[in-house]
Amino acid sequence: MIFSNRRAAVIVAALMCMLVYLQPAEAAVFSQVDGGWSHSVGIKTDGTLWAWGDNDFGQLGDGTNNNRRNPIQIGDAADWQSVSAGAYYTIAIKTDGTLWAWGWNYNGELGDGTTTDRNVPVQIGLAADWQSVSAGDYHTVGIKTDGTLWAWGLNKYGKLGDGTTTDRNVPVRIGPATNWQSVSAGVNNTVAIKTDGTLWAWGSNSFGQLGDGTWTERHVPVQIGDATDWRSVSTGDYHAVAIKTDGTLWAWGHNKYGKLGDGTTTNRNVPVRIGPATNWQSVSVRGEHTVAIKTDHSLWAWGHNEYGQLGDGTATNRHVPLQIGTASNWQLASAGGNHTVAIKTDHSLWTWGQNDFGQLGNDLAGNKKSPVQIGTTNDWRSVSAGFGYTVAIKTGGALWAWGYNQYSQLGDGTDIYKKIPVRIGTDSDWRSVSGEGRHTVALKTDGTLWAWGWNYLGELGDGTTTDRNVPVQIGTDSNWQSISVGEYHTVAIKTDGTLWAWGHNNSGQLGNNSTENQLVPVQIGNDSDWQSVSTRYNHTAAIKTDGTLWAWGRNNSGELGNNSTETQLIPVQIGTANDWQLVSAGYEYTVALKTNGTLWAWGQNDFGQLGDGTTTYRYVPVQIGDANDWQSVKTGGDHTVSMKTDGTLWAWGLNIFGELGDDTTTYRYVPMQIGDANDWQSISAGSGYTAAIKTDGTLWTWGSNSSGQLGDGTAWYEQPILIAPGKNILCFPIKARNGGSAVICL
Repeated sequence: MIFSNRRAAVIVAALMCMLVYLQPAEAAVFSQVDGGWSHSVGIKTDGTLWAWGDNDFGQLGDGTNNNRRNPIQIGDAADWQSVSAGAYYTIAIKTDGTLWAWGWNYNGELGDGTTTDRNVPVQIGLAADWQSVSAGDYHTVGIKTDGTLWAWGLNKYGKLGDGTTTDRNVPVRIGPATNWQSVSAGVNNTVAIKTDGTLWAWGSNSFGQLGDGTWTERHVPVQIGDATDWRSVSTGDYHAVAIKTDGTLWAWGHNKYGKLGDGTTTNRNVPVRIGPATNWQSVSVRGEHTVAIKTDHSLWAWGHNEYGQLGDGTATNRHVPLQIGTASNWQLASAGGNHTVAIKTDHSLWTWGQNDFGQLGNDLAGNKKSPVQIGTTNDWRSVSAGFGYTVAIKTGGALWAWGYNQYSQLGDGTDIYKKIPVRIGTDSDWRSVSGEGRHTVALKTDGTLWAWGWNYLGELGDGTTTDRNVPVQIGTDSNWQSISVGEYHTVAIKTDGTLWAWGHNNSGQLGNNSTENQLVPVQIGNDSDWQSVSTRYNHTAAIKTDGTLWAWGRNNSGELGNNSTETQLIPVQIGTANDWQLVSAGYEYTVALKTNGTLWAWGQNDFGQLGDGTTTYRYVPVQIGDANDWQSVKTGGDHTVSMKTDGTLWAWGLNIFGELGDDTTTYRYVPMQIGDANDWQSISAGSGYTAAIKTDGTLWTWGSNSSGQLGDGTAWYEQPILIAPGKNILCFPIKARNGGSAVICL
């Protein structure tokens, strides 16, 4: 039995590292969210911070001013405790009690002693005793663990509560009281509750939003009525809504669009009870609409609805609370400027309303008049599994990538690994994509060719050896039809049937009768009848329109199928059959289908990857079993996955990482059905893992997750999971025989 250096390294490393144990991590989900005027922020259960939407002033905190239509992680800190979105800025507290802020700072609302906008989180002062914070439109209020109240930012109308109208660019203490419990900052006013249940307000009162029975502006906190049973309060654009300890709902202030919910549009300068219900649990106000949740976890909304922000499927304003849908599993809801964000009890994230800046986070343009789930995974069109990373295209033509990114093969402008799918650029005209070793190549619907990632050997084809961290167009041709990416080279076919190749050529894998690397696409021969092509490591296989099979490149293990082990520098025909339909090149083996639905394989077979029940190398194609209903097949490093015409999924070969998906790490030497599902649509096999799409558009991955290539943000899996994307070392978790986990490093 002959082992390559690459394979030997895997086995030796596995034996040496079997005593290192890991525990799989659970997927992180959203635990809290908040909506700003046109951006949204949230914290996941793992303590990471996420943001999306409008970013003109850096309010997302990702170091740019680029709008984001999908949630993106902000930094790598995992100790965020709470977050509040202002109009165009964001404030947050970490678990150590420190306060952080970023975004718009014209009025000093960040509190860092300047009026300079910040596009990344900056710590505010040195205090580590912040308990809660609320970001208004242009001012901020917070409470410390000692019960003291602090405020900063714009002080028009005296809304800071310090007895002046002077703006403050650092936190200033408001009065001597030490029993503040909660606070909410609105547009031009502030409302708060003390631990004794009393309600207080200050700032502008032109619409009665303070609730003190007057229209008089207040520069210091004044008590509202004499009730001592206030539980929570939220204030927005000139109105406030609150809940008492008995579960009743109260509102006051501006009543345009019926946002108070009392059935009128009459302003109220004292709290008025809203309906007879006594089971209100939480309420959120911003802009001109209100959203609330009852103790039965039903969702209710009222007020302005021009953009569908109420979520009832219409654009009709509502003057009384209206139940939104019939779901009874809502946990948290936050009203943004003209949009709403919410979390259900299963921690799924939902948004609706205005979406001009991507504040809904659903990657689509246009407003949504009813709740849409963010992170749903039923719109995937195609996927390509590479060496530790994955690239995929959604039905709308958007490109996504995740996993290993040391050489910027994801194309997101960084070299940071991504454990969940991230969108690559903003274009929505991607047609196909192929990723393998350390570079990625893709085609757009206009037939242009694009590439990015590692380029040391010219595998990108742009005439240089310069790595690229975002997609760059290769040449100007617009007649590219299909592509296949190898470890360090690329092959492609044009619409005129000609074959082209570029990159590494040490084994003649380009097929141009040389072993010299090529920095730009070169035509392979003069034929114009090439139909499909597949490459992976150092050999290439292709089918012509007449159904004949051809191969070239390295042949150490008989992977070309021409009954020899001699390297071929130009395409050679494999046998005389003219009924080949599909071919897939693996590490040092090849698998193909014929038009009659039979499956054939040849080459290296150390791990049973050929599927013929042996570990014997085959130097010519041999039929695998007698089934004649095979529909598609894909080869990974040393494992094979295939689909039958009935939609069932089958796999065999190496299974050290669970890449077969049968919930074991047992090698399989013949095709084995994976699960009983019969709705598989497309498949792709990477190095040590597998990705597939079902007919409902959902994406599934399994196997090694060393670099986050599964895309779910967790550890490795041995069975399909649903995906809701100077080192030179890769470490792979595997299952140890004692039931724990081990790590092997390459």
